[in-house]
Amino acid sequence: MNNFSFYSPTYFVFGKERENEAGALVKRFGGKRVLIHYGGGSVVKSGLLERVKNSLSNADISFVELGGVVPNPRSGLVYKGIELCKKENVDFILAVGGGSAIDSAKAIAIGALYDGDFWDFFSGKKKIDKALPVATILTLTAAGSEGSNGTVITHEDGMLKRSAGSNLIRPVFSILNPELTCTLPPYQTAAGAADMMAHVMERYFTNTKDVEITDRLCEAIMLTIKNETPKALKNPYDYEARANLMWAGTLAHNDICGVGREQDWSSHQIEHELSGLYDVTHGAGLAVIFPAWMKYVVKHDVLRFAQFAVRVWGCEMDFQNPEATAYQGIECFEQFMKSIGMPVRFAEIGAKAEDIPLLVEKLALKSTLGNFVKLTPEDVRKIYELAV
Repeated sequence: MNNFSFYSPTYFVFGKERENEAGALVKRFGGKRVLIHYGGGSVVKSGLLERVKNSLSNADISFVELGGVVPNPRSGLVYKGIELCKKENVDFILAVGGGSAIDSAKAIAIGALYDGDFWDFFSGKKKIDKALPVATILTLTAAGSEGSNGTVITHEDGMLKRSAGSNLIRPVFSILNPELTCTLPPYQTAAGAADMMAHVMERYFTNTKDVEITDRLCEAIMLTIKNETPKALKNPYDYEARANLMWAGTLAHNDICGVGREQDWSSHQIEHELSGLYDVTHGAGLAVIFPAWMKYVVKHDVLRFAQFAVRVWGCEMDFQNPEATAYQGIECFEQFMKSIGMPVRFAEIGAKAEDIPLLVEKLALKSTLGNFVKLTPEDVRKIYELAV
Protein backbone atom coordinates (compact mmCIF):
# COMPACT_ATOMS: atom_id res chain seq x y z
CA MET A 1 0.00 0.00 0.00
CA ASN A 2 1.29 3.46 -0.91
CA ASN A 3 1.60 6.39 1.48
CA PHE A 4 -1.48 8.61 1.44
CA SER A 5 -3.23 11.59 2.99
CA PHE A 6 -7.02 11.50 3.14
CA TYR A 7 -9.17 14.53 3.92
CA SER A 8 -12.95 14.29 3.55
CA PRO A 9 -14.58 17.02 5.62
CA THR A 10 -18.13 16.92 4.18
CA TYR A 11 -20.90 16.74 6.78
CA PHE A 12 -23.47 14.26 5.46
CA VAL A 13 -27.12 14.56 6.46
CA PHE A 14 -28.95 11.43 5.29
CA GLY A 15 -32.60 10.40 5.31
CA LYS A 16 -36.19 11.36 4.74
CA GLU A 17 -37.17 15.05 4.68
CA ARG A 18 -33.69 16.21 5.68
CA GLU A 19 -33.81 18.95 3.01
CA ASN A 20 -35.97 20.89 5.46
CA GLU A 21 -32.83 21.40 7.56
CA ALA A 22 -31.03 23.32 4.82
CA GLY A 23 -31.45 26.75 6.43
CA ALA A 24 -30.13 25.65 9.82
CA LEU A 25 -27.19 23.93 8.17
CA VAL A 26 -26.27 26.93 6.03
CA LYS A 27 -26.31 29.09 9.18
CA ARG A 28 -24.21 26.50 11.05
CA PHE A 29 -21.57 26.65 8.30
CA GLY A 30 -21.46 30.43 8.19
CA GLY A 31 -23.59 31.30 5.16
CA LYS A 32 -25.41 34.63 5.18
CA ARG A 33 -26.07 35.39 1.51
CA VAL A 34 -26.71 32.25 -0.56
CA LEU A 35 -26.83 31.46 -4.25
CA ILE A 36 -29.29 28.60 -4.84
CA HIS A 37 -28.07 26.87 -8.00
CA TYR A 38 -30.19 24.29 -9.77
CA GLY A 39 -31.37 22.95 -13.12
CA GLY A 40 -35.12 23.23 -13.24
CA GLY A 41 -37.81 20.75 -14.13
CA SER A 42 -38.37 18.31 -11.29
CA VAL A 43 -36.62 20.47 -8.67
CA VAL A 44 -39.28 23.11 -9.27
CA LYS A 45 -42.28 20.89 -10.07
CA SER A 46 -41.76 18.62 -7.06
CA GLY A 47 -41.84 21.54 -4.66
CA LEU A 48 -38.26 20.84 -3.52
CA LEU A 49 -37.01 24.29 -4.48
CA GLU A 50 -39.86 25.95 -2.58
CA ARG A 51 -39.13 23.85 0.52
CA VAL A 52 -35.47 24.82 0.36
CA LYS A 53 -36.31 28.52 0.03
CA ASN A 54 -38.72 28.30 2.96
CA SER A 55 -36.06 26.61 5.07
CA LEU A 56 -33.56 29.38 4.27
CA SER A 57 -36.11 32.10 4.98
CA ASN A 58 -37.04 30.50 8.31
CA ALA A 59 -33.37 30.63 9.27
CA ASP A 60 -33.16 34.32 8.24
CA ILE A 61 -30.78 33.48 5.38
CA SER A 62 -31.08 35.73 2.32
CA PHE A 63 -30.66 34.21 -1.12
CA VAL A 64 -30.61 34.70 -4.86
CA GLU A 65 -31.37 32.03 -7.45
CA LEU A 66 -29.79 30.77 -10.64
CA GLY A 67 -31.42 27.89 -12.51
CA GLY A 68 -30.81 26.47 -15.94
CA VAL A 69 -28.06 23.88 -15.36
CA VAL A 70 -28.05 21.22 -18.07
CA PRO A 71 -26.34 17.81 -18.22
CA ASN A 72 -22.65 18.20 -19.04
CA PRO A 73 -22.82 21.68 -17.43
CA ARG A 74 -21.76 24.59 -19.60
CA SER A 75 -19.30 27.41 -19.13
CA GLY A 76 -21.86 30.07 -20.10
CA LEU A 77 -23.96 29.54 -16.99
CA VAL A 78 -20.83 29.39 -14.84
CA TYR A 79 -19.81 32.85 -16.08
CA LYS A 80 -23.31 34.10 -15.34
CA GLY A 81 -23.18 32.63 -11.83
CA ILE A 82 -19.80 34.18 -11.10
CA GLU A 83 -21.09 37.59 -12.17
CA LEU A 84 -24.20 37.16 -10.01
CA CYS A 85 -22.17 36.14 -6.94
CA LYS A 86 -19.91 39.18 -7.25
CA LYS A 87 -22.83 41.56 -7.83
CA GLU A 88 -24.92 40.19 -4.95
CA ASN A 89 -22.05 39.66 -2.48
CA VAL A 90 -22.86 35.95 -2.21
CA ASP A 91 -20.81 34.14 0.44
CA PHE A 92 -22.23 30.59 0.12
CA ILE A 93 -23.49 28.40 -2.74
CA LEU A 94 -26.19 25.76 -2.31
CA ALA A 95 -26.53 23.34 -5.24
CA VAL A 96 -29.89 21.59 -5.53
CA GLY A 97 -29.84 18.75 -8.03
CA GLY A 98 -27.48 16.11 -9.39
CA GLY A 99 -23.83 16.14 -10.33
CA SER A 100 -24.28 18.75 -13.06
CA ALA A 101 -25.74 21.33 -10.68
CA ILE A 102 -23.08 20.54 -8.09
CA ASP A 103 -20.20 20.71 -10.57
CA SER A 104 -21.50 24.02 -11.93
CA ALA A 105 -21.80 25.35 -8.37
CA LYS A 106 -18.22 24.33 -7.61
CA ALA A 107 -16.94 26.11 -10.71
CA ILE A 108 -18.85 29.24 -9.72
CA ALA A 109 -17.40 28.98 -6.22
CA ILE A 110 -13.89 29.02 -7.67
CA GLY A 111 -14.50 31.84 -10.12
CA ALA A 112 -16.36 34.09 -7.67
CA LEU A 113 -13.11 34.73 -5.77
CA TYR A 114 -10.89 35.06 -8.85
CA ASP A 115 -10.31 38.14 -10.98
CA GLY A 116 -9.42 36.22 -14.14
CA ASP A 117 -11.21 33.62 -16.28
CA PHE A 118 -12.43 30.63 -14.22
CA TRP A 119 -11.40 28.38 -17.13
CA ASP A 120 -7.78 28.98 -16.09
CA PHE A 121 -8.37 26.35 -13.38
CA PHE A 122 -9.70 23.84 -15.91
CA SER A 123 -7.02 24.41 -18.54
CA GLY A 124 -4.22 23.89 -16.03
CA LYS A 125 -3.04 27.50 -16.00
CA LYS A 126 -3.94 28.06 -12.34
CA LYS A 127 -4.32 25.99 -9.19
CA ILE A 128 -7.29 26.50 -6.90
CA ASP A 129 -6.24 28.42 -3.80
CA LYS A 130 -9.62 29.69 -2.57
CA ALA A 131 -13.32 29.17 -3.18
CA LEU A 132 -16.68 30.03 -1.71
CA PRO A 133 -18.14 27.27 0.47
CA VAL A 134 -20.45 24.91 -1.43
CA ALA A 135 -23.20 22.67 -0.04
CA THR A 136 -25.53 20.28 -1.82
CA ILE A 137 -29.01 18.80 -1.76
CA LEU A 138 -28.70 15.70 -3.93
CA THR A 139 -31.47 14.57 -6.29
CA LEU A 140 -29.59 12.15 -8.55
CA THR A 141 -27.37 9.27 -7.48
CA ALA A 142 -24.51 9.17 -9.98
CA ALA A 143 -21.63 11.62 -10.06
CA GLY A 144 -20.58 11.49 -6.41
CA SER A 145 -19.88 15.22 -6.58
CA GLU A 146 -21.70 15.64 -3.25
CA GLY A 147 -18.62 14.22 -1.54
CA SER A 148 -15.79 14.66 -4.02
CA ASN A 149 -13.10 17.26 -4.55
CA GLY A 150 -13.70 17.53 -8.30
CA THR A 151 -15.80 19.32 -10.89
CA VAL A 152 -16.22 18.85 -14.65
CA ILE A 153 -17.38 21.63 -17.00
CA THR A 154 -17.88 21.80 -20.77
CA HIS A 155 -16.61 25.01 -22.40
CA GLU A 156 -18.91 25.98 -25.23
CA ASP A 157 -16.03 27.36 -27.27
CA GLY A 158 -14.90 24.08 -28.84
CA MET A 159 -17.11 21.93 -26.56
CA LEU A 160 -14.09 21.01 -24.46
CA LYS A 161 -14.97 18.97 -21.38
CA ARG A 162 -12.36 19.41 -18.65
CA SER A 163 -12.00 18.86 -14.91
CA ALA A 164 -10.55 20.71 -11.93
CA GLY A 165 -10.06 19.57 -8.37
CA SER A 166 -9.18 20.68 -4.86
CA ASN A 167 -10.25 19.86 -1.32
CA LEU A 168 -11.34 23.50 -1.18
CA ILE A 169 -14.36 22.59 -3.29
CA ARG A 170 -15.47 19.54 -1.32
CA PRO A 171 -18.99 20.40 -0.14
CA VAL A 172 -19.12 21.57 3.48
CA PHE A 173 -22.36 19.66 3.88
CA SER A 174 -24.51 17.42 1.68
CA ILE A 175 -28.13 16.52 2.27
CA LEU A 176 -28.98 13.05 0.96
CA ASN A 177 -32.67 12.14 0.95
CA PRO A 178 -33.18 8.94 -1.09
CA GLU A 179 -36.86 9.82 -1.60
CA LEU A 180 -35.77 12.66 -3.90
CA THR A 181 -34.46 10.08 -6.40
CA CYS A 182 -37.63 7.97 -6.61
CA THR A 183 -39.15 9.92 -9.51
CA LEU A 184 -36.06 9.67 -11.72
CA PRO A 185 -36.63 8.19 -15.18
CA PRO A 186 -35.28 4.61 -15.47
CA TYR A 187 -32.60 5.75 -17.94
CA GLN A 188 -31.19 8.28 -15.47
CA THR A 189 -31.20 5.71 -12.67
CA ALA A 190 -29.30 3.26 -14.88
CA ALA A 191 -26.86 5.89 -16.16
CA GLY A 192 -26.20 6.85 -12.56
CA ALA A 193 -25.39 3.24 -11.71
CA ALA A 194 -22.96 3.06 -14.63
CA ASP A 195 -21.27 6.27 -13.50
CA MET A 196 -20.93 5.00 -9.93
CA MET A 197 -19.55 1.66 -11.08
CA ALA A 198 -17.02 3.47 -13.26
CA HIS A 199 -15.84 5.60 -10.34
CA VAL A 200 -15.01 2.45 -8.42
CA MET A 201 -13.37 0.67 -11.35
CA GLU A 202 -11.07 3.62 -12.07
CA ARG A 203 -9.62 2.89 -8.64
CA TYR A 204 -9.97 -0.88 -8.65
CA PHE A 205 -7.79 -1.52 -11.70
CA THR A 206 -4.44 -0.62 -10.23
CA ASN A 207 -0.81 -1.66 -10.37
CA THR A 208 -0.41 -1.22 -6.60
CA LYS A 209 0.06 -4.52 -4.76
CA ASP A 210 -1.28 -5.64 -1.37
CA VAL A 211 -4.31 -3.34 -1.19
CA GLU A 212 -6.77 -5.91 0.14
CA ILE A 213 -8.73 -3.46 2.31
CA THR A 214 -9.52 -1.06 -0.53
CA ASP A 215 -10.03 -3.98 -2.96
CA ARG A 216 -12.73 -5.27 -0.63
CA LEU A 217 -14.31 -1.83 -0.21
CA CYS A 218 -14.43 -1.44 -4.00
CA GLU A 219 -15.95 -4.88 -4.41
CA ALA A 220 -18.60 -4.22 -1.75
CA ILE A 221 -19.73 -1.04 -3.50
CA MET A 222 -19.78 -2.70 -6.92
CA LEU A 223 -21.83 -5.58 -5.51
CA THR A 224 -24.27 -3.11 -3.99
CA ILE A 225 -24.71 -1.32 -7.31
CA LYS A 226 -25.12 -4.66 -9.09
CA ASN A 227 -27.75 -5.89 -6.59
CA GLU A 228 -29.72 -2.72 -5.86
CA THR A 229 -30.01 -1.14 -9.33
CA PRO A 230 -32.41 -3.80 -10.69
CA LYS A 231 -34.55 -3.37 -7.56
CA ALA A 232 -34.78 0.39 -8.06
CA LEU A 233 -35.62 -0.06 -11.74
CA LYS A 234 -38.34 -2.62 -10.95
CA ASN A 235 -39.85 -0.52 -8.14
CA PRO A 236 -38.75 3.13 -8.30
CA TYR A 237 -40.22 3.76 -4.84
CA ASP A 238 -38.17 1.04 -3.13
CA TYR A 239 -36.70 3.32 -0.46
CA GLU A 240 -34.10 0.83 0.77
CA ALA A 241 -32.76 0.21 -2.73
CA ARG A 242 -32.60 3.96 -3.37
CA ALA A 243 -30.92 4.52 0.01
CA ASN A 244 -28.25 1.90 -0.62
CA LEU A 245 -27.56 3.29 -4.10
CA MET A 246 -27.37 6.86 -2.82
CA TRP A 247 -24.76 6.04 -0.19
CA ALA A 248 -22.89 3.78 -2.62
CA GLY A 249 -22.64 6.72 -5.03
CA THR A 250 -21.05 8.87 -2.35
CA LEU A 251 -18.59 6.20 -1.22
CA ALA A 252 -17.71 5.44 -4.84
CA HIS A 253 -16.23 8.89 -5.34
CA ASN A 254 -15.20 10.49 -2.04
CA ASP A 255 -11.92 8.54 -2.53
CA ILE A 256 -12.20 6.26 0.50
CA CYS A 257 -11.75 3.41 -2.01
CA GLY A 258 -8.78 5.03 -3.72
CA VAL A 259 -6.37 5.78 -0.91
CA GLY A 260 -3.01 4.05 -0.88
CA ARG A 261 -3.29 2.85 -4.46
CA GLU A 262 -2.45 4.13 -7.92
CA GLN A 263 -5.61 5.09 -9.81
CA ASP A 264 -6.24 5.06 -13.55
CA TRP A 265 -8.89 7.55 -14.85
CA SER A 266 -8.16 7.05 -18.54
CA SER A 267 -11.69 5.80 -19.31
CA HIS A 268 -13.24 8.94 -17.84
CA GLN A 269 -11.05 11.18 -19.96
CA ILE A 270 -11.71 9.12 -23.07
CA GLU A 271 -15.46 9.36 -22.38
CA HIS A 272 -15.33 13.12 -21.78
CA GLU A 273 -14.65 13.60 -25.47
CA LEU A 274 -17.75 11.56 -26.32
CA SER A 275 -20.05 13.56 -24.07
CA GLY A 276 -18.35 16.79 -25.11
CA LEU A 277 -18.89 16.13 -28.83
CA TYR A 278 -22.26 14.34 -28.73
CA ASP A 279 -23.70 15.68 -25.45
CA VAL A 280 -24.36 12.10 -24.34
CA THR A 281 -25.17 11.32 -20.69
CA HIS A 282 -21.87 10.72 -18.93
CA GLY A 283 -22.85 7.37 -17.40
CA ALA A 284 -24.08 6.10 -20.75
CA GLY A 285 -20.80 7.11 -22.38
CA LEU A 286 -18.88 5.27 -19.67
CA ALA A 287 -20.99 2.15 -20.29
CA VAL A 288 -19.72 2.25 -23.87
CA ILE A 289 -16.07 3.04 -23.13
CA PHE A 290 -15.33 0.85 -20.11
CA PRO A 291 -15.89 -2.57 -21.73
CA ALA A 292 -13.75 -1.49 -24.68
CA TRP A 293 -10.98 -0.30 -22.34
CA MET A 294 -11.18 -3.58 -20.39
CA LYS A 295 -10.83 -5.70 -23.52
CA TYR A 296 -7.84 -3.63 -24.62
CA VAL A 297 -5.88 -3.78 -21.33
CA VAL A 298 -6.98 -7.14 -19.85
CA LYS A 299 -3.73 -8.93 -20.60
CA HIS A 300 -1.77 -6.35 -18.60
CA ASP A 301 -2.98 -8.02 -15.38
CA VAL A 302 -5.12 -11.06 -16.07
CA LEU A 303 -5.32 -12.04 -12.40
CA ARG A 304 -6.80 -8.70 -11.36
CA PHE A 305 -9.50 -9.04 -14.00
CA ALA A 306 -10.08 -12.64 -12.92
CA GLN A 307 -10.47 -11.42 -9.32
CA PHE A 308 -13.03 -8.86 -10.56
CA ALA A 309 -14.88 -11.68 -12.33
CA VAL A 310 -14.95 -13.97 -9.29
CA ARG A 311 -15.56 -11.52 -6.46
CA VAL A 312 -18.00 -9.13 -8.18
CA TRP A 313 -19.75 -11.22 -10.84
CA GLY A 314 -19.66 -14.64 -9.19
CA CYS A 315 -17.69 -16.35 -11.94
CA GLU A 316 -15.92 -19.61 -11.18
CA MET A 317 -12.16 -19.33 -11.31
CA ASP A 318 -10.51 -21.35 -14.06
CA PHE A 319 -7.10 -21.98 -12.53
CA GLN A 320 -5.88 -23.64 -15.70
CA ASN A 321 -6.91 -20.66 -17.82
CA PRO A 322 -7.38 -17.51 -15.71
CA GLU A 323 -7.58 -15.43 -18.88
CA ALA A 324 -10.87 -17.14 -19.71
CA THR A 325 -12.21 -16.09 -16.30
CA ALA A 326 -11.00 -12.54 -16.87
CA TYR A 327 -12.86 -12.29 -20.18
CA GLN A 328 -15.95 -13.84 -18.58
CA GLY A 329 -15.98 -11.04 -16.00
CA ILE A 330 -15.79 -8.40 -18.72
CA GLU A 331 -18.71 -10.09 -20.49
CA CYS A 332 -20.71 -10.12 -17.25
CA PHE A 333 -20.11 -6.42 -16.75
CA GLU A 334 -21.15 -5.65 -20.32
CA GLN A 335 -24.27 -7.80 -20.00
CA PHE A 336 -25.18 -6.04 -16.75
CA MET A 337 -24.98 -2.69 -18.53
CA LYS A 338 -27.30 -4.04 -21.25
CA SER A 339 -29.70 -5.50 -18.69
CA ILE A 340 -30.29 -2.11 -17.05
CA GLY A 341 -30.80 -0.39 -20.39
CA MET A 342 -27.39 1.12 -20.95
CA PRO A 343 -25.70 1.36 -24.37
CA VAL A 344 -22.45 -0.51 -24.95
CA ARG A 345 -21.60 0.51 -28.54
CA PHE A 346 -20.99 3.77 -30.42
CA ALA A 347 -24.14 3.54 -32.55
CA GLU A 348 -26.37 3.38 -29.47
CA ILE A 349 -25.29 6.87 -28.38
CA GLY A 350 -25.14 8.40 -31.84
CA ALA A 351 -21.35 8.33 -32.01
CA LYS A 352 -19.69 7.75 -35.38
CA ALA A 353 -16.59 5.78 -36.29
CA GLU A 354 -15.53 8.50 -38.72
CA ASP A 355 -15.28 10.93 -35.79
CA ILE A 356 -12.62 8.87 -33.99
CA PRO A 357 -9.68 10.95 -35.33
CA LEU A 358 -11.43 14.10 -34.06
CA LEU A 359 -12.09 12.52 -30.66
CA VAL A 360 -8.42 11.59 -30.31
CA GLU A 361 -7.36 15.06 -31.45
CA LYS A 362 -9.67 16.81 -28.95
CA LEU A 363 -8.17 14.72 -26.15
CA ALA A 364 -4.95 16.65 -26.84
CA LEU A 365 -2.61 14.08 -25.27
CA LYS A 366 0.82 15.55 -24.58
CA SER A 367 2.29 12.23 -23.47
CA THR A 368 0.24 9.28 -22.19
CA LEU A 369 -3.12 8.78 -20.51
CA GLY A 370 -3.92 6.73 -17.40
CA ASN A 371 -1.79 4.63 -15.06
CA PHE A 372 -2.96 0.99 -15.14
CA VAL A 373 -1.73 0.96 -18.73
CA LYS A 374 -0.24 4.19 -20.03
CA LEU A 375 -2.14 4.87 -23.23
CA THR A 376 -0.78 6.65 -26.29
CA PRO A 377 -3.04 8.40 -28.82
CA GLU A 378 -2.82 5.24 -30.94
CA ASP A 379 -4.03 3.15 -27.98
CA VAL A 380 -6.95 5.53 -27.45
CA ARG A 381 -7.87 5.24 -31.13
CA LYS A 382 -7.97 1.44 -30.82
CA ILE A 383 -10.18 1.66 -27.71
CA TYR A 384 -12.62 3.90 -29.52
CA GLU A 385 -12.62 1.38 -32.39
CA LEU A 386 -13.40 -1.46 -29.98
CA ALA A 387 -16.36 0.61 -28.76
CA VAL A 388 -17.72 0.77 -32.31
